Amino acid sequence: MPKITFIGAGSTVFAKNLMGDILSYPELANSTFVLHDIDEERLRTSTIVAHKLADAMGANPTIESTLDRRAALDGADYAISMIQVAGYKPGTVVDFEIPKKYGLRQTIADTLGIGGIMRGLRTIPVLLEMAHDMEELCPDVTFLQYVNPMAMNCWALNKASKIKTVGLCHSVQGTASQLCRDMGVPFKEVNYLCAGINHMAFYLNFERNGEDLYPQIREVSQRAVMPERAHGTGAISDAVRYEMFRRLGYFVTESSEHFSEYVPWFIKRDRSDLVEEFQIPLDEYINRCELQIQGWEGMRDYLEQPGTTIKHERSEEYGSQIIHGMETGKPVVIYGNVMNNGLIDNLPEECCVEVPCLVDKNGVQPMKIGKLPPHLAALMQTNINVQALTVEAALAGKREHIYHAAMLDPHTAAELSLDQIWSLVDDLIEAHGDWLPAYR
Repeated sequence: MPKITFIGAGSTVFAKNLMGDILSYPELANSTFVLHDIDEERLRTSTIVAHKLADAMGANPTIESTLDRRAALDGADYAISMIQVAGYKPGTVVDFEIPKKYGLRQTIADTLGIGGIMRGLRTIPVLLEMAHDMEELCPDVTFLQYVNPMAMNCWALNKASKIKTVGLCHSVQGTASQLCRDMGVPFKEVNYLCAGINHMAFYLNFERNGEDLYPQIREVSQRAVMPERAHGTGAISDAVRYEMFRRLGYFVTESSEHFSEYVPWFIKRDRSDLVEEFQIPLDEYINRCELQIQGWEGMRDYLEQPGTTIKHERSEEYGSQIIHGMETGKPVVIYGNVMNNGLIDNLPEECCVEVPCLVDKNGVQPMKIGKLPPHLAALMQTNINVQALTVEAALAGKREHIYHAAMLDPHTAAELSLDQIWSLVDDLIEAHGDWLPAYR
């Protein structure tokens, strides 16, 4: 049975979902789970949840927990990362509050923008430390990387380590499911091909029994009231990405609140009409985090109560499917974030792309896509520029590339002057303190 190490297992709800997904496969029900976190209290809660989950599902895994990362990784077959370096405070709060002083507003700030750049800079060194531990302790491990900024993190890991890494997100399958709800079409009956970069991949086709569903998506885009999704602080409009569909002809995978800060067209300090028209939830991630923090104590008490039975329904996450496919040889197709290496012809060779991947006993095997429609590739390149410079800053330790990444960020560049951008970067580096390495 495989040894599966969960790094950041104190993310209790997410860890619970991944463990439950794995245990839902009879072939994996006796796996070894090693839970690791730097927060002893959260680790204790996750360990209790793991045992309750196994009991409820009639599974018999070996469950271990440790504060020692190297011990957790020793001999692992799979490692799953779900960490957040610097946490909500100070990390996320700093990423939002300092840019606000310059008039720069964000929604999620974990993938691109100045918030995504800083999150990448403090996360990449930690992920590389993990990868170098793996090179020594479990060199044949498959690293399932769930941490944002996904493309930056996976790009750095694949460039600076030898560990087999695939980045996993739920945006492709999650958005496909949402589109089906918007159209009133059963999700299990659709077939699609999607490709691009993480949070900016597009459905190249979307079909049901051979019928092109894009005309139905176009009908949805013409409704007077845009579809909404329940998320975090309440219902969130999908007006942004339906607007992008009308302009581009292809539907993007990432949500409206995310996508609005990857481009220069929606969040503008002097255009409150745009924010209102497209119902853009500024500071959305801050609000979500606050609600989660408020509810955590009650949730933890509930999860730890002796009489609590923990139920599980298999989620849309790909992690368990990869492990099951590799262990049993039963093929499955997932969407993964991997190095391009010729998979998409009109994107840079060494960038990180999100493409379908076949998984079986041979591991994760990305599929060749060819050329994307040129306007989609051009839009992705605006984000790839920022990713490339952030990765270069992290790996080379050059402060100048942090300024360059911020200068080329679409949203930041649309709002701030060059002097403001450089000053903002200086302020953020100072505020991060020891959460960042020294740059020269």
